[in-house]
Amino acid sequence: MSRARRGLTIGVATLTLGVIASTLTSANAAKEPTSTPVPISTPEGQVSSYVVNAKKPTAKGTADARAVVKRAGGTVVQQWPQIGVIVVHSTHADFRSDVYRLGRKTVASVGATRTVAVSERTDAPTARRKAQGVVKEEFANTAEEFVQPDPREGEQWDMAHIKADHAHEKTDGSRKVLVGVLDSGIDPDHPDLAANIDVKRSVNCTDAGTVDRSPTGWFPTTSDHGTHVAGTIGADRNGIGITGVAPNVRMASVKVVNDDGFIYPEYAICGFMWAGLHGMDVTNNSYYIDPFEYWCGDQPDQAAAMEAVRRAVSWSTKKGTFHVAAAGNSGTDLSNNTTNDTSPNDSTPIERTINSGCKDIPTELDGVATVSSYARIGTSNETQLSYFSNRGLNVIDVAAPGSAILSTIVAGNGYGLKSGTSMASPHVAGVAALMKSEHPGWGPAKLLAQLKAQADDRPCAAQQPIGPGGAPCTGTARNNSYAGEGMVDALDAVK
Repeated sequence: MSRARRGLTIGVATLTLGVIASTLTSANAAKEPTSTPVPISTPEGQVSSYVVNAKKPTAKGTADARAVVKRAGGTVVQQWPQIGVIVVHSTHADFRSDVYRLGRKTVASVGATRTVAVSERTDAPTARRKAQGVVKEEFANTAEEFVQPDPREGEQWDMAHIKADHAHEKTDGSRKVLVGVLDSGIDPDHPDLAANIDVKRSVNCTDAGTVDRSPTGWFPTTSDHGTHVAGTIGADRNGIGITGVAPNVRMASVKVVNDDGFIYPEYAICGFMWAGLHGMDVTNNSYYIDPFEYWCGDQPDQAAAMEAVRRAVSWSTKKGTFHVAAAGNSGTDLSNNTTNDTSPNDSTPIERTINSGCKDIPTELDGVATVSSYARIGTSNETQLSYFSNRGLNVIDVAAPGSAILSTIVAGNGYGLKSGTSMASPHVAGVAALMKSEHPGWGPAKLLAQLKAQADDRPCAAQQPIGPGGAPCTGTARNNSYAGEGMVDALDAVK
């Protein structure tokens, strides 16, 4: 999971707005302390980025909100009429208050998406160039009765642990299944990945949240994180290097991480909407959305941005896309989280009080599979919760290997070890892709239910306390704070 931090500073915040009620705030929020306010300064003349949520998530509702945006001095950068969300830039200091004043009947909420000025190019042409490249033709299942291993497959303890090697005796996945890798880009010429990249459905979302179809826009630039994630999901079975969980499915590179390592809300919204619009079956999301590790429903800007992301996730889920996300690397109990000192990470972090209405997004949004990370114990096939992994009773859905994972990297088109819940999540995305290959009629809700039902139990009694202060595992053998409903099982997914 990406945790970008930058030492930029901003001036004294000038915005004062009343608290906006959020649908994501828990029913018990009134009994909890208010989260610490983080007012965001938008001085006159600075290009600032916002999301505006229409009251009616329709084309007409979006058009009405767009008219308000223009009257308030904003420039529409990207609009998503399917969900009533508009990405806006403005140099007007009072843009938010003017939108509320002018849009009482048409605007539900408006919020700044970052605590610093917009830095990326904002003059992108309206007519995008069509991405070049040829999508591989659909082939029948390539798995043979006796699977021939790739050269470094023996080093992939993680694949054996989730029984992916046995699952491959039945299937390597279907070419009809498409997995969106929402990340920092995928190395386009890595020999273990190139054949499985769907170029036509790859996109760059980091140009202010717009849809950039340029031929190289989705390539990795400053990070190989997405390349490593992609290898775990779908490294090709080709006699080279390693093998992914689902080595015959297609993958689309959906770039949502900018060159400074940030994933702002407008980038993620673009990624989720692109996935839903282009028929992606599964997405992997190994990040939290910046600049807040936890977005609080009782804070105006944070509530508006969280609602915009929620709408994008919900809409794409209804379109048939199943979303998988990393639980996070803070060693935190997400079910009982009261403080945070890492946000905002694009300027100066502060010590914050948070409450149950503060969410790590996208992983804590409804319908998203939340994945914790496990580490191998010595050289055995036994595992334990990774020391860095977030946890939480009734928050974690399933677990997967996430420590010392061998996968593809950009340097030298090679291979390297990485650790994090970022590395656990793609195992689950890969298993979901195998499951979708075998059961093409299953939608997101069915996939999530079956992933949990088929997971191998990790009872608390067999696990040592992990995390700050040795926080113990809580819950039952079938559902607990460490592993959720258990270790994901690739073999059961294809039975």
